[in-house]
Amino acid sequence: MRSPTDRRQPQKSDLRRVAILESLNHHLRESGFDALNIAAVAKRAGVTRSAFYFYFENKAAAVAALLEPMYDDGFLASDILTDTTQPPARRVRAMLEALLDTVDEHRYLLQAMLEARATSAAIRHVWDEARETFVPTVAQMIASERAAGRAPDGPGPEMIAGILLEFNDRLMERHTLGGRLSRDELLTAAQSVWLRTIYANDGDELQ
Repeated sequence: MRSPTDRRQPQKSDLRRVAILESLNHHLRESGFDALNIAAVAKRAGVTRSAFYFYFENKAAAVAALLEPMYDDGFLASDILTDTTQPPARRVRAMLEALLDTVDEHRYLLQAMLEARATSAAIRHVWDEARETFVPTVAQMIASERAAGRAPDGPGPEMIAGILLEFNDRLMERHTLGGRLSRDELLTAAQSVWLRTIYANDGDELQ
């Protein structure tokens, strides 16, 4: 999935864009988003500032492009969740673990994205749009579980899916920034929220 904030949709062979993103990745690891300097990024990439802006509207848009691999991880987590051949508790836990694994792998990028999201309406739109792409799949899973008698009726599946995915958004943010709860505590609590919201229990009788 390509970032819609890219100014140009280049071919995969466009090495300048790759060089810019590699340089951006290096500088984010070293200094974070706030201290990011476009001139320094361009210099390390061996391009001009104008070349940077040829591809990206601003540094926030470039960070969004760096996060493209995370979208693939999100699709993987969605596939785990919607595999109804597995017991609910097992697949919900596996989905949540996959999300936090993504945070652990890309923590500095997520920190940069959170900073960018706070100041850029365009980046907030990218983030929200990416999350919304998962709503239909999760809603379909909820509807099928209700139809099979494994989950009780309730508010519309799309509404429930949207709320739970926003909850995941907050979960990833909390794990990124840190807090008093350990990873395992976050996972256990989040698993209960998902299962009780969809199944009205912790999934024990559905193993």
